[in-house]
Amino acid sequence: MSHSVQAKAQHSLSKLQKRLRRQTGQAVMDFNMIEEGDRIMVCLSGGKDSYTLLDMLQHLQRVAPIKFDLFVVNLDQKQPGFPEHVLPAYLDTQNIEYKIVEEDTYSIVTDIIPEGKTTCSLCSRLRRGILYRTANEMGATKIALGHHRDDMIETLFLNMFYGGKLKSMPAKLMSDNGEHMVIRPLAYCKETDIEQYAISQAYPIIPCNLCGSQENLQRKHTKAMLAQWDIEHPGRIESIFTAMQNVVPSHLADNELFDFTNLKTGEVIDGGDITLDKPDIPKQPVLNDDETADVVTINLS
Repeated sequence: MSHSVQAKAQHSLSKLQKRLRRQTGQAVMDFNMIEEGDRIMVCLSGGKDSYTLLDMLQHLQRVAPIKFDLFVVNLDQKQPGFPEHVLPAYLDTQNIEYKIVEEDTYSIVTDIIPEGKTTCSLCSRLRRGILYRTANEMGATKIALGHHRDDMIETLFLNMFYGGKLKSMPAKLMSDNGEHMVIRPLAYCKETDIEQYAISQAYPIIPCNLCGSQENLQRKHTKAMLAQWDIEHPGRIESIFTAMQNVVPSHLADNELFDFTNLKTGEVIDGGDITLDKPDIPKQPVLNDDETADVVTINLS
């Protein structure tokens, strides 16, 4: 590789790293994910998303004006062929506290779910329960997961198409029993950026199909639909995610979310009724320019 090509590649990687760090920092700030004295349990699966999550949080820990602790938890579910040596070997190089939790959920799931059926739903419930228990045992104040922007958008469409709900995957979530705060610091990060970054860092990726279960077909189809939109209509995915951050309850149809019953003549709500106005919609979605993006208060570069 020539010097100029190598320099260009390094510059591209530097921009990618800065973008991911900036977006992570912005999400943490926007949703107040991390506070002084937090002890954050980082769930590391061995996939590209969780490796990148740990990398971003370690950097944030170094530069943030507050002090917080990180520790890593991996759940070894005893899938056949799981390379149990990979994560300990990697984590030993990171100078970070970690715990490998061994629970044979694989046998439980295969005993209950008929052969050929998707096991993901039961597996995820069992995994969640074990992680919550571990968070209590380890004194965690927050649980960090590696879900990203595209996961959130896919979940939005899955809930609309198959669940009849306008609901997504939140960047910050309180568990049902009120005991655990779940955070998703990669909420603003694109999956393609994460994938490219993981390749550049040569993370020891553990495949996610060890259990032999087929990927949820509904999610697979939704992912393919969004990928096709991204090719045919650049900027559409960004526009969808922006829409998730700009909800207008008075212009939807949920009587519990907005009090339509007691709405009276003379009241102007959310800018009034623009139904009869000429739509002011650009022909192409407006894309954010990384070079002119707002500067985050915390310097993450």
